[in-house]
Amino acid sequence: MGQGGAASGLPSLLFLFLLCCGHPLLVVPSQEVTRQVTVNHGTTTQATTRIQTSHHAPAISQTTQRPIRVTDEVTASNFLEEYDAKSLVVWNEYAEANWNYNTNISTETSKTLLKKNAEMANHTVEYGTRARRFDITYFQNTTMKRMIHKIQDLERAALPPPELEEYNQILLNMETTYSVATVCLANGTCLHLDPDLMNLMATSRSYDELLWAWKNWRDKAGRAILPFFPKYVELSNKAARLNGYADTGDSWRSMYEMPALEQDLEQLFQELQPLYVNLHAYVRRALHRHYGPQHVNLEGPIPAHLLGNMWAQTWSNIYDLVVPFPSAPKMDATEAMIKQGWTPRRMFEEANNFFISLGLLPVPPEFWNRSMLEKPTDGREVVCHASAWDFFNGNDFRIKQCTTVSMEDLVVAHHEMGHIQYFMQYKHLPVTFREGANPGFHEAIGDVLALSVSTPKHLHSINLLSSDGGSYEQDINFLMKIALDKIAFIPFSYLVDQWRWRVFDGSITKENYNQEWWSLRLKYQGLCPPVARSQDDFDPGAKFHIPSSVPYIRYFVGFIIQFQFHEALCQAAGHKGPLHQCDIFQSKEAGKRLADAMKLGYSKPWPEAMELITGQPNMSASAMMNYFKPLLDWLLTENGRHGEQLGWPQYNWTPDSVRSEASFPGNGRVNFLGLNLEEQQARVGQWVLLFLGVALLVATLGLTQRLFSIRSHSIHRPHRGPQFGSEVELRHS
Repeated sequence: MGQGGAASGLPSLLFLFLLCCGHPLLVVPSQEVTRQVTVNHGTTTQATTRIQTSHHAPAISQTTQRPIRVTDEVTASNFLEEYDAKSLVVWNEYAEANWNYNTNISTETSKTLLKKNAEMANHTVEYGTRARRFDITYFQNTTMKRMIHKIQDLERAALPPPELEEYNQILLNMETTYSVATVCLANGTCLHLDPDLMNLMATSRSYDELLWAWKNWRDKAGRAILPFFPKYVELSNKAARLNGYADTGDSWRSMYEMPALEQDLEQLFQELQPLYVNLHAYVRRALHRHYGPQHVNLEGPIPAHLLGNMWAQTWSNIYDLVVPFPSAPKMDATEAMIKQGWTPRRMFEEANNFFISLGLLPVPPEFWNRSMLEKPTDGREVVCHASAWDFFNGNDFRIKQCTTVSMEDLVVAHHEMGHIQYFMQYKHLPVTFREGANPGFHEAIGDVLALSVSTPKHLHSINLLSSDGGSYEQDINFLMKIALDKIAFIPFSYLVDQWRWRVFDGSITKENYNQEWWSLRLKYQGLCPPVARSQDDFDPGAKFHIPSSVPYIRYFVGFIIQFQFHEALCQAAGHKGPLHQCDIFQSKEAGKRLADAMKLGYSKPWPEAMELITGQPNMSASAMMNYFKPLLDWLLTENGRHGEQLGWPQYNWTPDSVRSEASFPGNGRVNFLGLNLEEQQARVGQWVLLFLGVALLVATLGLTQRLFSIRSHSIHRPHRGPQFGSEVELRHS
C-alpha cells in the first residue's frame, strides 16, 4: 500500500513526499518546536534527502556564549525575506540533484547529490546561526516567531564537518544498498524487491516459496545494512543533542507539538485493539485452513510471511483466502482495469480528476512530462519506493512510482496525488511553512480520497465494477478488504518507531536490535518469524524507512485522522447512511474544507487545521471504529461461532519449532535433532537411538535387580558401622 516512507534529514523545507515515508526532526534550543530541513517531505522520503555535508563548523558555540540578542522585529522581517529568497534557490537545486539520483542511481548522480548536500548544509548553518541571534520572546508577530524557531535548528549540519560527511555517506550507503538489492534464483535470474518479490509475496500461496522470498530478501538487504546502522544512530543522536534534544527520537516527536504524544498515541492504539485482535483471529483461522496446523497455530502468532506483503504491514493481498462471502460479486477492479487497457498515466489522471471534482487544483502540465510514473525499461537503477516531490518554484511537482495497473496502485496514486495537492495548496507560503500541519496530515489527505475511490459506488461510476454494491454480503466483503489494509496496518505503523525511539534512547542496544524488533512485532502484531532469527540478522533494515531514516509514526497518525476527515467531509457532502458507503466525489463543500486546512501548511499548530476540517481540535479513533462497526459486529459473531481464542496465548510457538520435527519439502532432507540431514542418515540415526535406548533399558533393569539383591542381603546382616560403597554412592548420585 505504499505505506511507508519518505525522506528525512535535510534542511527544513524540502519536502519530497513519498508513499511510505517521512522525514525527521525539528527543534530549537529555545525548546520550541522546529522542523529539520528535509528534502523529501512526505510519504516516502529518501535517506539521501537528508544527507548534508558542510565544510564550515556549525557555530554551536555562539549559542552557548549568549551574545547580545536582536529583538527588533523589522530586522527579523528583513532576515526572513532574505532567507526565503535564498532557500527557494538552494532547495530547488538540491531537489533536482536528489531527483536525478533517485531516478538514475549512479556514481555521477551520487557525487552531484553529495555536492548539493554540502550547499544545503552550509545554507542551514549560515542562516540557522543568524537566526539564533534573535531573541523572539517578546515578538508580537506570532508567525515570525514560529518561522525563526524553525530556522534556528541547525539539524544535521550541527555536526562537526568530518562527522557530517561521514553521516551523509552512511545514509547514502544504506539507501543505495536497499534500493539495488536483489535476490537470485539458482538459474541466475535475479529479482528486485519492486515489483518482482512484492508480486511473489502478493500472489504465491506456496508456503515454501513465500519463505524463500521472505528470508532471502532479509539476508540480502537487512544483513547488508546492519554494519552501517550503529554509527548512524550515534551520529544522528549527536546532531539531535547539539540542537537541544535528548536524542533523535525526541527530535522526531517534537514535530507534533504534543507534550504527551506517547501517552496519547498509546490511548489511540488501545481504543483500536478490539478491531485488530478480532481481525487477527479470523485471518489466522483462514490461514490455518489453507496451510494446515503444521504451519499455523490457532492460539499462536501468525508466521509473518503468509500475509501477502513482504513486511506483513497490510494483508489485502490475501483477501481471496479470507473473503467472508465468496459467492458475492467481486470488489477488486484490477481485472476490469487490465481488460479496459488502463495505463499508469490513466490511473493518475483519474486521481487528478477526483481532486478537480472537489473544486481543488489540477496538476500543472509539467507534472506529466517530468514525473516517473512507471519503472524505466532502459536499464537504469531507480528507487522505486513511491514518492511525491516539491521543487519549490511553485509549478514543478512530480511523482516517482513504479506503477503497475492494479486496484492497489490506483489507491496509491490517489495517496501520492494527495501530497501533490497539499504542495500546491500551500505553495504561496514562505518555504519554512511548506509542509503539513503535522506529518500525519500529509499522509491522510490522499488516503481520505482513496476511502471514497475504493467504494463500490465510485468504482461502478467509473465503469470498473458491474454493481454499486448495497447488499449485506457485499458490505461485509468490502469492509473486510479495507480492514486488511487499514486495521492490519495500525500495529505495524505503531511499533516501527517504538523500536526506533528505544534504539535512539539506548534502551535497545546493537546486540539486541533484532531480538527486540521481533519482541515488538509479537507484542503488537501477534506475528512471529517463519525461521529462526539471530543477532546477525537485521530484519528492521529490510524495511525502506529504516535505512532511509524516515520517521514512521506519521502513518499511524495519518491512518487514524483520515477517518476523522472522511467522517467530517461526508457530513459536509450531505451523505446519508453508513460511513463506509460514502463517496465525496464532486462535493465542492468537502473540497473547500480540505483546501482551507491545506492552505495553512505548517503556519499554525495542527489542531487549528484539524478544526477547519472536523470542527474540533483533537485526534480520535471514534470515526475509525464507527466506519468498521458493521465488520466488528460480524467478526464478533463469526469468531464466537468458532470459539476463537483472541490474542496469541501460545506466544512462544513458531513454525520453525514444528519444522524441526518435520521434513524440508522438495529437497529430500529432514531436520533431525537440529541437524539438516539426508533422509537415509536420519533413519540410521533413529536406529542408533533405538539401540541405545534398548541398551539403557537393559542396563537399568540389571542395575535395579542388583540393588534389590544388595539391599535384601544387608537387611539380614548386623549393623557394623558406616557403610561405604555403592549404596552410599547411589544415594548421593
